[in-house]
Amino acid sequence: MLYSTVTSATKRQLLRERLATGELLRFPGAFNPLSARLIQDKGFEGVYISGAVIAADLGLPDIGLTTLSEVATRAGQIARMTDLPAIVDADTGFGEPMNVARTVQTLEDAGVAGLHIEDQVNPKRCGHLDGKAVVDSQTAIKRIRAASDARRDPNLLIMARTDIRAVEGIDATIDRVRELVDAGADAIFPEAMANLDEFAAVRAAVDVPVLANMTEFGKSELFSHEQLASVGINIVIHPVSLLRIAMGAAERGLDVLAAEGSLNPVVPDMQTRARLYELLDYAAYNTFDTSVYNFTLSVD
Repeated sequence: MLYSTVTSATKRQLLRERLATGELLRFPGAFNPLSARLIQDKGFEGVYISGAVIAADLGLPDIGLTTLSEVATRAGQIARMTDLPAIVDADTGFGEPMNVARTVQTLEDAGVAGLHIEDQVNPKRCGHLDGKAVVDSQTAIKRIRAASDARRDPNLLIMARTDIRAVEGIDATIDRVRELVDAGADAIFPEAMANLDEFAAVRAAVDVPVLANMTEFGKSELFSHEQLASVGINIVIHPVSLLRIAMGAAERGLDVLAAEGSLNPVVPDMQTRARLYELLDYAAYNTFDTSVYNFTLSVD
């Protein structure tokens, strides 16, 4: 009922412990708090909060238009609704090193278990678009050092994302990830790898966890969890997948409604009222205080 009873500190500690096992942790992307509940219910290990999804939810492209307050608000709404650890996309940290420090503390207060800061030039753009530009090594290092120094909970996972592969190639990526780990990154997110061998090369270059981004319609092939685990990847995210699935279904449903004047043909594909009530835990609210909550559940 209401929010998760697992504290943010506990979620961070548990994430660290799970990462230490070396197993592959699966983090589907939640596009709202209810979808985070569904991710937990289906037995995944964590929830990812995508900057691209937050932007799309606001009707904006993923080109650095969202603000820290918008990201922190949505991150907090999602993180408090699940017992799972949540990792959030913090873009470039929303500015220079002092802004990065504020971003880290703000997102820490929002209850996330981890976040990633990237090395793109401000304003950033989606990691799978062409025409990206990255900052020099010293600027990237300063961002990660600021992020690491700013956290108050030492278990908050500070992840460094690098987009340099698309700009300068895999050799530059290896150099960059090593520099970022030396700067204090707890984990590495190499964006837009071309193949499984490149993921393996990054994995071999550092001794911290490595994340793989399996986003549809992007630069990377959609490798299976088994394939990623075989080269030692520790976290896999599917950042926009649930949003794409939901919006695809919504578009098809609206087409049916416009063409036929009724949604009867797609009702069998809808989540039932009973299932929605189960995810929302209506029953717990009903039994909490029957003098206040005395409604009768109907699942027809």
